[in-house]
Amino acid sequence: MHTDFDACVRAVRSKDARFDGWFFTAVLTTRVYCRPSCPVVPPKVGHMTFYPSAAAAQQAGFRACKRCRPDASPGSPQWNERADLVARAMRLIADGVVDRDGVPGLAARLGYSERQVERQLLTELGAGPLALARSQRAQTARLLIETTSLPMGEIAFAAGFTSIRAFNDTVREVFALSPSELRTRVAKGRPTATTGTLALRLPFRRPLTPDNLFGHLVATAVPGVEEWYGGAYRRTLRLPHGTGIASLRPEPDHIACRLWLADWRDLGQAISRCRRVLDLDADPLAVDAALGADPVLAPLVAKAPGRRVPRVADGPEFAVRAVLGQQVSTAAARTLAARLVRAYGEPVADPVGGLTHLFPSPEALADHDPAELAMPQTRRNTLATLVRALVGGELDLDVGSDWQRARAHLAALPGFGPWTVEAIAMRALGDPDAFLPTDLGVRHAARALGLPTTPAALTGHAAAWQPWRAYATQYLWATGDHPINTLPGDDVTLLSSGSPTLKGTSR
Repeated sequence: MHTDFDACVRAVRSKDARFDGWFFTAVLTTRVYCRPSCPVVPPKVGHMTFYPSAAAAQQAGFRACKRCRPDASPGSPQWNERADLVARAMRLIADGVVDRDGVPGLAARLGYSERQVERQLLTELGAGPLALARSQRAQTARLLIETTSLPMGEIAFAAGFTSIRAFNDTVREVFALSPSELRTRVAKGRPTATTGTLALRLPFRRPLTPDNLFGHLVATAVPGVEEWYGGAYRRTLRLPHGTGIASLRPEPDHIACRLWLADWRDLGQAISRCRRVLDLDADPLAVDAALGADPVLAPLVAKAPGRRVPRVADGPEFAVRAVLGQQVSTAAARTLAARLVRAYGEPVADPVGGLTHLFPSPEALADHDPAELAMPQTRRNTLATLVRALVGGELDLDVGSDWQRARAHLAALPGFGPWTVEAIAMRALGDPDAFLPTDLGVRHAARALGLPTTPAALTGHAAAWQPWRAYATQYLWATGDHPINTLPGDDVTLLSSGSPTLKGTSR
């Protein structure tokens, strides 16, 4: 979008938050770059130029605005909507692959040469993988500087910098302040985090309807791994350098996030996974505009705009849970998963609630005894085959995976029918166009709404919903009387400007 100068100018003049993360405005006179919704008076048109990424603006010599904090804007929805090389690379960079494995590791994960990856990112984003990772490190460093009392040396290495000098130079260049000046600027009256904990606000594009999003996560929660506690969805996280616990609570204009981390180096990855679980980088206006064009879906969209797809923090974990949930109730699937967790999950200490374990890794499940699970032998074989494929590396379900290749691999495994494959594509891979025409809830909703009910006919009708069929599925599911559609706790306010109050039912 940054190449459409007139459209960008209109967005900046109207301070349109819908475009935050889509592009960045750089002011030639002040050498500052901002998000489109920056509250300061817009600069003259002749003083504006636009960049596709914060990293590109930083490379061009612009520093981040101190008012609108463009480095903390929602991510571009393109990286969730697309499955090409650039989108996959951006998901992996956000997950810290460049910091851990360098550009060679990123290229190897993508299956391309380093030169190809560099060229594609430079062409579309104006910055290569190192610059994009550096921009992310700067944001992580700012969070730690402003919200913790950690010594600067510890922050530098926790944020991914290889030296104190690189840390100091980057912070000065990006924020026009030294690390100590950045801390002093926000220190007055703000308590710092206790050791290993951090509280922050996760932004999103409005509107956002929380009932089915949090309701689904809580209704299907695996005991010991996930819970609803204190008005928040909480879960354990397996991170590159240690364990973590995330608490996510919906607020009118943000998600209140609290993280407990064993190693601060995992902060960027933890934030990325929390945003992914709640689908916070989605573009709800684009989704709802497309789905609202269908006369059948239009009333559902108007009633509760901004539904998100409840996703997961770990792709292999969800694939295992999808197999456990084949042809059984939600309660039975949770019971089976809880048995695996108690037997093979890594214990964690929860300082607040009742979380006890990480979900078992594929490597841990490779040693499980199929007889421990009360399910048919064919499903035990399906689970064993899945685990072998994950451990052997033939099947990639991580954030940077190729969606179509993963689908093909899953479909080739015994016991993986269309429902299981598409459920994994929707929630683990993050494909916004995944669709489950054979799902019982979808078919019940279709019948009630007067839509076709046979899989072939429903799929034909749903062609008009592309590329947002995963979101259409959420609107269809929301018509049913099921706990996944209810936010636990007291009365719930719809997170949408000017929208009515919804009533949540306690469970």
